[in-house]
Amino acid sequence: MNNPVTEPFGPITHESAPLRNKIMRSLRRAIETGVLEPGTRLVEKDLCQQLNVSRTSLREALRQLQSEGILTDFNNRGLAVVTVTTEDAENIYRIRGVLEQLIVEQFIENASEAEVQALKAHFAQLREAYLHGNAEEIVANKRDFYDRICTGARNPIAFGVLSKLTVLTSPLRRRSVVRTQRRSQSIAEIEKIVSAIDKRDKAAAKAAAEEHVAHSARSALHADEPAN
Repeated sequence: MNNPVTEPFGPITHESAPLRNKIMRSLRRAIETGVLEPGTRLVEKDLCQQLNVSRTSLREALRQLQSEGILTDFNNRGLAVVTVTTEDAENIYRIRGVLEQLIVEQFIENASEAEVQALKAHFAQLREAYLHGNAEEIVANKRDFYDRICTGARNPIAFGVLSKLTVLTSPLRRRSVVRTQRRSQSIAEIEKIVSAIDKRDKAAAKAAAEEHVAHSARSALHADEPAN
């Protein structure tokens, strides 16, 4: 699997995947990592040059991201990265809480033993990312962690929804994940999820997933408060 961290926001190579999808993925990553902050107006000419794509392909990608609520109208002068309100963020985390319980349950039901072992191995990598304390590394490895769970759960729709929700709350998450206390808590919480999955204990896995999202929400929504 490709390194989830090293995807630069730059020229896109024209390979087999639909170009629109590749542009969307690049823009999502730029928003998720803070290259494009909430409220940033997107200038088509600049993006075409930076991504090395045509304006037609770019506009197709922008329309799709707007339909997903990731981009919004900018005073009738184009599009901008959406700014999520506190109320919106609270609702997003409520949805995540339900969805993550579902996918860990489905992972236990559907994943092969090889997929379980691969998830355990990736958790070791995710733990190292938390210990390093680099926000981009943590977010990228966490995304890959959930990608593996959704794949094993045989639920690609869930991954699409989670990806969208992750992008919307990315500014909050970037500030939260680098807090020393929260990093150690997250390692312990995710370890509980992985341990329950390894034991094929659906009730414990769902409880651990619910706890992790609840604590993540509390930390993200109060990320500007003083902390270690």
